[in-house]
Amino acid sequence: MNKIIEIGKRHVTVMADPKATSDSIIYLHMAGAELSDLAVKQAGVDAVLVAIDQVDWNRELSPWPAPRAFKGGADFGGGADAYLTELTETIIPAVEASLGLTPACRVLAGYSLAGLFALYAIYRTDLFTRVGSISGSLWYDGFGDFILKNQPLQIPERAYFSLGDKEKITRNSRLGVVEDQTIAAEQQLCSLGAETIFELNPGNHFDDARGRLARGLQWLV
Repeated sequence: MNKIIEIGKRHVTVMADPKATSDSIIYLHMAGAELSDLAVKQAGVDAVLVAIDQVDWNRELSPWPAPRAFKGGADFGGGADAYLTELTETIIPAVEASLGLTPACRVLAGYSLAGLFALYAIYRTDLFTRVGSISGSLWYDGFGDFILKNQPLQIPERAYFSLGDKEKITRNSRLGVVEDQTIAAEQQLCSLGAETIFELNPGNHFDDARGRLARGLQWLV
């Protein structure tokens, strides 16, 4: 079953197998058109997939303002807290009401900036029981200090982290800390009692994004 829901300015695509028996929901930030490809790659995962589109990644998925990472790109707006309020108080209730489902397992996962946002979210809300940061932008300025000084509002049952093995090889010194920062985030959650895993995949940040995301979801649920 595929359903598209318009929630304010957001386009939300819901994909649910009518034969599914799980009461798990996975929330992702990606284009709805990409969801079918992801569903094929992660066949066997018994969960409802929800893709939220029409999100300004640099502005709404970044935890605080920061300069652009690439020449010609946009600065980071630091709007994650405001968007997280919309996600938890408007988008998720509307999606779950449309499904008639209160999930026992609510997963937030994402790639790149969406992976950064997913991890940041568990420090600001207790709504998610599992989290995935796949090639997450955990190099983000100040994020390492943030996770050292804060604890999640709810320790996730499971937390999945992965990177490409070439992601740390870059001339951009800001991005070069991504592997160290990702390992530190994984170790912090593990020390707090979460079941965690960190995986290295072959390639750089842009290699096999859907495949990497699918592997993370398979482990999370």
